[in-house]
Order: sequence, then structure tokens, then C-alpha cells
Amino acid sequence: MHGITKISECYNKTMTNRTTLTETEIVFTNVQRVARLATADVDGHPHIVPVCYAYDGTHFYIPLDEKPKRVDESKLRRVRNILARHEASLLIDQYDDDWSRLGYVLVHGQAGLLQPEDSRHAQALVLLRERYIQYRSMELEKHSVIIIIPDSVTSWGPAIGK
Repeated sequence: MHGITKISECYNKTMTNRTTLTETEIVFTNVQRVARLATADVDGHPHIVPVCYAYDGTHFYIPLDEKPKRVDESKLRRVRNILARHEASLLIDQYDDDWSRLGYVLVHGQAGLLQPEDSRHAQALVLLRERYIQYRSMELEKHSVIIIIPDSVTSWGPAIGK
């Protein structure tokens, strides 16, 4: 493999041990409306879905809402993967044909499920309903909320000043 760099070598050079977002990253994150949640099963097979999210300055929250799904909430692949590995990644990005406006924030972290009886569940719903008007008419109190506690934060792009 002469002249070929392993992906892991590139990845390790760009990752940081930051667990908090900068002010610029927070602004960028708050402007974006959708993110991609990446999880993996016990064997490492990846799964990625678009999600709505809220950030409280420390944790990211992703609802399991009333949008139509093919299976019960507990059987969703993202839920099974989080229960199996307790980790996830969240990619919040911005694409534009004007590449001077590209950017992303990538968060890797510990993931779990907040049940309705958890006090953080109610706090997460307040944030989610402030951010997404559609959630104001949904009975989110009946559903779990995914929580991600960042272990690593990285970002890139002109939109973030990098």
C-alpha cells in the first residue's frame, strides 16, 4: 500500500479531545434544523438517520416522536444500537453550492435513552418544542428521548471559520 494513507491515520490527526462546543459552533448548531445520527450495532454495522435535535450547552437531545415508523419505538435500529453500545455520533452540517458556506460540527459521545419519568426528559421536551413547532402538538411525554453526552467535538468549514 505504497502512497496510500490509512483512513484511521487521517481520522486520528483531525480528532480532538474537546467535549464542549465553541461559541461559533453553538451558533452554527442552533441555526441548522436537521442532523444525522449515526449508531452501530454490536458487530459494528453502521446505521444513520436524519434527526431533529436540541442542545442545552452540555447535552444533545433527539426525540423519538410520533412521525410514522414501521416498528415499535423499542425496535428502532437506532434504539437497539444505543442500548447495545451506548455510543453515537451526531453530524450537524451545512451544504451550499457556494463552497465558501460549507461547514459541519461532528459530535461523538455516550448515548442513552431518557425515559419519561427522568427529570431531564421534561427539560429536553421544552428545548425541542421551542425549536420545532411541530412538536408542540405531539405527545412526546410518552416517548423516550435520546441523549448524547459529547466525548469528542470537531468541526470544519468556512461557515465555522475553519
